[in-house]
Amino acid sequence: MTNDDNHRAGGAAEGDGGKTEREAATKAVLDNMARLRALRLAREAAMPQAGPSSKTKRTKTASPTAKRGGKKAEDDKPRPLSEWLADQQSSGRRT
Repeated sequence: MTNDDNHRAGGAAEGDGGKTEREAATKAVLDNMARLRALRLAREAAMPQAGPSSKTKRTKTASPTAKRGGKKAEDDKPRPLSEWLADQQSSGRRT
């Protein structure tokens, strides 16, 4: 027998012992998850319902073109490609 065969035979020789240990560990994990879920739900139910949390609240920031020093567009329409290419060429960018 090789080492692999011994390893496989060792698992089979344990029989139900290894299986019950795995089942017990799985049951313990599932019980813990259920307990934690119940605690979280109880905590959320006890908290007053407020508006959106600070995590989901977004603040308005400058546009990406303003951060790069580009011109800020007056309207929300995108610039035509020809204008963008002309701007890139005038700023010294080469492709």
